[in-house]
Amino acid sequence: MSEKAALHLFEGYGIELEYMIVDRETLAVRPIADKLMEQVGGGYDREVDLGEVAWSNELALHVIEMKSNGPAPKLTGLASKFQANVRRIEDLLAPMGARLLPTAMHPFMDPYREMRLWPHEDDVIYKTFDRIFDCRGHGWANLQSTHINLPFSGDDEFGRLHAAIRLVLPLIPGLAASSPFLEGKKAPNLDARLDVYRGNAKRVPSVSGRVVPERVFTRAEYEGRLLQSIYDDLKPLDPDGTLAHEWVNARGCIARFDRMAIEIRLLDIQECPAADIAVAATVVALVRALVEERHCDTQAQRAFDENALSAILLDGIRDADQALISDNALLAAFGFPSKGPARQRDVWQHVIESFVASDPGYREWAPALALYVEHGTLARRIVSATGPAPTHARLVHVYDELARCLTDGKLFAPAG
Repeated sequence: MSEKAALHLFEGYGIELEYMIVDRETLAVRPIADKLMEQVGGGYDREVDLGEVAWSNELALHVIEMKSNGPAPKLTGLASKFQANVRRIEDLLAPMGARLLPTAMHPFMDPYREMRLWPHEDDVIYKTFDRIFDCRGHGWANLQSTHINLPFSGDDEFGRLHAAIRLVLPLIPGLAASSPFLEGKKAPNLDARLDVYRGNAKRVPSVSGRVVPERVFTRAEYEGRLLQSIYDDLKPLDPDGTLAHEWVNARGCIARFDRMAIEIRLLDIQECPAADIAVAATVVALVRALVEERHCDTQAQRAFDENALSAILLDGIRDADQALISDNALLAAFGFPSKGPARQRDVWQHVIESFVASDPGYREWAPALALYVEHGTLARRIVSATGPAPTHARLVHVYDELARCLTDGKLFAPAG
């Protein structure tokens, strides 16, 4: 989408959902995304256009991505479209003895043994990533997320949107964490995906930065300061500039000037599309409230330091919905009615009641959001179901139930 044709703020929404392909019985990862794509596209194209939804692969051969094929005018109705595509993929995988598995990390995958890179289109890019960063680790091989793309037109809209999203990023694991297990054991963080994600490019630290991006609010400054520093740092390892594109930036939100949108990348994927779209709608509602300056003007938003915001993010990565926020200026920016410390779950409940409940789509999202308010993030619900030190058999049992939630489009609630 060219800048001339760019949509204005909140005129469209791009959603991307990533899932693991696993064995139907053992739940071990199955690197057969290319075989799946061949069945619908007739070849090994990395992306297949299927109308309102497209399928693609991202790096790992056991991952399939579904995405809205261009910006959707509204979030309502997207869940049913994604769910129909889940069922279609499941039907194609069944004869291969495989299925889809939700949540943001495989609970017992060994990425150093099981990782396979996509070997077809774009393999030069993937091989370059692998040569520089070693993509066998969890931070490349074992993480599935939901991405939200929000459009902008021109510098003013970009600056307002970027300022708002920066403030929301630290709270996202408190709403969306779904990755509490790593290599068969409970991880130290309820959002283990974000913990490994923030360190996957440590050989070139500027690629990820502090995850919460720096205070840059014009295209010229973003390209000349933020992106150029990444390209300069990569150049000794990538002299041909294979990775010198805006998508190499791995912060929690990245500017995509090629499509005139900001992509939010911190959401763990949930148990089914209905939950994912409900979570995405809640994030968007808070971003919109900030852009519209309901409780805090954009100049005040731009003053928040990325280091302080990153510290709040780290708390959320560890404790998810139970993480505490003590920054009263940030709470006030969200219109939270009292001073801190406040639990992230309480802040998100305030967002749901204040900014989401009045949306025409709330009726569609209410069941997933009510489950969150009562029981917390999916990560917390998973640990409640498995116990803190589950056997391998118990993990398989619970994650099999999660896979059935994805197939059937149902929410995952704790027993009883």
